[in-house]
Amino acid sequence: MAHPVLIAAELQRLLAPEQLVGLDVTWLPTDQPTPAGDYVALVPLLSRWVGGSELKRLPKLKIVANCAVGHDNVDVVAAEMRRVTVTNTPDVLTDATADLAWALILACARHVVPGTELVKSGSWTGWHPELLLGIELRGRTLGLFGAGRIGQAVGRRAVPFGMRVLYTARNPRPDFERESGAIRVEFSRLLKDSDVLSLHAPSVPETKGIINADTLRQMKPGALLINTARGDLIREEALAQALEEGRLGGAGLDVYLEEPAVHARLRAAPRAVLLPHIGSATLEARRQMATIALANVQAVLKGDPPLTPVFG
Repeated sequence: MAHPVLIAAELQRLLAPEQLVGLDVTWLPTDQPTPAGDYVALVPLLSRWVGGSELKRLPKLKIVANCAVGHDNVDVVAAEMRRVTVTNTPDVLTDATADLAWALILACARHVVPGTELVKSGSWTGWHPELLLGIELRGRTLGLFGAGRIGQAVGRRAVPFGMRVLYTARNPRPDFERESGAIRVEFSRLLKDSDVLSLHAPSVPETKGIINADTLRQMKPGALLINTARGDLIREEALAQALEEGRLGGAGLDVYLEEPAVHARLRAAPRAVLLPHIGSATLEARRQMATIALANVQAVLKGDPPLTPVFG
């Protein structure tokens, strides 16, 4: 008998029929609430909240296989109390997100978006020695706030650009230091010395709003701020003000506090490159995410340990 499962409808085209063998799938669109029923597995996107009330309506649920590297959308305490396994999809997003962080760095450093808009507008009048002057990255300092898998991947990519790498992390990363020459520093020095500050920390109480009016004032004049991690690391009003006042050279963001809503002042701010949360948006990464999520479901329903558990 097939197992009844709920799977985010947006994953349907990323999954092969053989991955769904033995499953009675109900495809769940993002705009529909999580239904009650005897479903034994739920495969949600990061946008779907799975808390105590949702778990209560799913009394036979065995696993929430999050199709994301994070799990902020799942009440893991409530899940653990109900003995519901929670899994995520680590590792597969690393290269895609690191590449996008560098796309934002380069776009900010070389005014790629204003240049594109100038040409498309038809108002470009020709070459000029002071047109859209950017900065060269060789000899500059890349600061990493967080040095997990993605942060380290971003740091390694800085070496061919001739950049010095600084990072903050709870624990030293000796392998990363050997590979990239990175130096672990205190947060205050990271702010002070970074020409490019890239955020790669999780959203926890001590990191929420860590980029605020005070910390922005501590950054180098003209520095670039990049965020492909979590939107709530940044106080968006303060960032918009810093851009308006010209204290920052630019900001490249892929995540926001209340996405898909983006602070109006930030949308209007100069030198801001704003992307619609596409850090993992490669066909390879998205297929791997869906594959790992379904592999976790199949393992748990067979009575085997999950491949990538969040806890336990």
